[in-house]
Amino acid sequence: MLLTFKNLNRFVVLSFAALILAACTTTSQDTASTSSSSSSSASKVEVVDGVYVGADTIEMLAVDVPDRVFFAYDSYSLTSAAQATLAKQAKWLKANGSVTIAIEGHADERGTREYNLALGDRRANAAKDYLMTQGISASRITTISFGKERPVNSASNNKAWAQNRRSVTVRTN
Repeated sequence: MLLTFKNLNRFVVLSFAALILAACTTTSQDTASTSSSSSSSASKVEVVDGVYVGADTIEMLAVDVPDRVFFAYDSYSLTSAAQATLAKQAKWLKANGSVTIAIEGHADERGTREYNLALGDRRANAAKDYLMTQGISASRITTISFGKERPVNSASNNKAWAQNRRSVTVRTN
C-alpha cells in the first residue's frame, strides 16, 4: 500500500481525533459507580464534567457520611452527587440533634484572593441552603470561606484544582 502525504495526514488527523474523543468520553455507568464510591474505593479518581468525584480526599463526618462535596470550575451549583452527599449529612444531623457544624468553602488557586473568598462563601452557603431545605435549622450551621488558602492538593493541574473546589462539613461540637 502506497502511503502518500495526503493519506498520512488524514491518518494522523483521524488518530488524533479518536484519542481526543476517547479521553473525553464518560459513560453514565462510570459516573454512577464513581459518585456512589465509598472510602473503600479510595484509589478511584475521576473528574466528571469538571467536578472531582474521586474518594481519595474524602473523609467521613460519620460512618458512611462523606464530609465534602465538589464543584465545577467557577461554580457554586450543587451536582446530583453533591446533593446525595448533603442528603446523607442531613439524615445524620437529624439523628444527632445536638451537633452543630461549620461548612468551609474552598476554591482552587486560579483567580484573585478576593474572588476566591467570595466563591468559597457562595459554595459554603449553597451547601448550607441545601441542608436547610432538608430540615436542618440554620442555627446549627455556620459558614466560613477559605478561598484558595487551604488546598488539599497544592499541584497546579486539573486534578488538583478539581479536588480543591469543595465545601467541607466540620463538626463544631
